[in-house]
Amino acid sequence: MRLENKVAIISGGARGMGAQEARLFAAEGARVVIGDVLDDVGRQTEAEINETGAECLFVHLDVTSEEDWRSAVASAVSRFGKVDILVNNAGISTRGGIEDMTEEQWERTMDINVKGVFLGTREVIPAMRDAGGGSIINISSGAGIAPAPGTSGAYAASKGAVRLFTKSTAIQYAGEGIRCNSVHPGPVQTPMLGITPDDEERVAAQVGRVPLGRVGQPIEIAYGVLYLASDESSFVTGSEVVIDGGRTAQ
Repeated sequence: MRLENKVAIISGGARGMGAQEARLFAAEGARVVIGDVLDDVGRQTEAEINETGAECLFVHLDVTSEEDWRSAVASAVSRFGKVDILVNNAGISTRGGIEDMTEEQWERTMDINVKGVFLGTREVIPAMRDAGGGSIINISSGAGIAPAPGTSGAYAASKGAVRLFTKSTAIQYAGEGIRCNSVHPGPVQTPMLGITPDDEERVAAQVGRVPLGRVGQPIEIAYGVLYLASDESSFVTGSEVVIDGGRTAQ
């Protein structure tokens, strides 16, 4: 069991990559707290994980809310005694050119994708310090390294900010045994991708930018996150794990 006796918080854990990470973490021995604004879906994911004999707790979590983050961390500590792992997974995608974007769209993207990561990191650090260390994994994007031509400027900027915030966190807290790394997925088949297999034109556009010739699956990202959460990556901090089928290598 790669995460035996560890406690993890995963934001955006109700569905998509976050739910896949939660299931994999639970299967590897972690006790998991999933936070999301999708309460009904989150409780369903919680129930599914608990039915396997693992331990999972769902909490309502708007990642832009300081109060929600404090409550989520407090719930994890109250229920499971500590926090070892935080996955800042929650995020949104935006589309459209810079001239077409409203100020409100820009601010919402930055609030969820950047402020949410900052708040989660800030609120979990004291609990990790009490636990003697921990691992923070921030889900960025390949767009945070090399945006594709059609990538929204707000989305790319937000994920680039997550990439550098990760490095800053890693440097500041390495001395306390708190590691921080970022994961950079390519196109992954989740609700956020916003395409279905029968949408042939958009599927072709996505696949055409990936040397491996397909979009990724959530489990393929989750295994990279699992590595960073586990003690196997004990000498890894401030790093980027790119899981994108080769897209950013071009």
